[in-house]
Amino acid sequence: MHDIQTRKLDFKIGAFEGKLCALKDRTQYSDPDGAAARAGICDASWSLFGQLWPAGTVLAKAMKKIDLKDRRILELGCGLALPSLVLQYRGADITASDYHPVSRNFLSHNCKLNNLEEIPFIQLDWEAPLSHDKYELMIASDVLYDPGNPKMLGNAIKEMSADKCKVLVSCPGRGYKNQFSRIMKKLDFELKEIPVPFSPGEKAPYKGRVLQYTRS
Repeated sequence: MHDIQTRKLDFKIGAFEGKLCALKDRTQYSDPDGAAARAGICDASWSLFGQLWPAGTVLAKAMKKIDLKDRRILELGCGLALPSLVLQYRGADITASDYHPVSRNFLSHNCKLNNLEEIPFIQLDWEAPLSHDKYELMIASDVLYDPGNPKMLGNAIKEMSADKCKVLVSCPGRGYKNQFSRIMKKLDFELKEIPVPFSPGEKAPYKGRVLQYTRS
């Protein structure tokens, strides 16, 4: 990451206080070996993984008290992976995943920065997930921003979810939430929507949601 400008962000999620290495701004771009280009990531969207979005903080807060017993957990589209860091701090069986090739480097660096053991990482293509592992809890933040994402995300969940599974998605109110919920219903998941604020001082009724899908 020597050619990428970064900054450190302070965070506090419950008892877990630490620092998060993030991209300095959204103008960063570095693809010396062409890995991002081969993955279809253009220079305009390259930097999006390296920001701490409000939905990531909302999801991280939801991980403070979630039941970890007998659950393999997968974060989808992790970006900077703050929720995964919180879960690792709690001793969870957590794996982080993203399609962006540089996300793995930031995850490793942020684990070291916060004195955590390395979190396993999968470079995951939602359209063709190669992993045969099954997870009892799958989490994601702000992943419903593109019209093609609900179908691709649903495919990854179909292939990698255990028979008994919970899926949590923090969504700031994107237009493709209902499309994704219809896909999840076909996979026998039941939906519970939890309205939450996504910014300090935001007053009800909240536009943002934690979407909780359960299949039992």
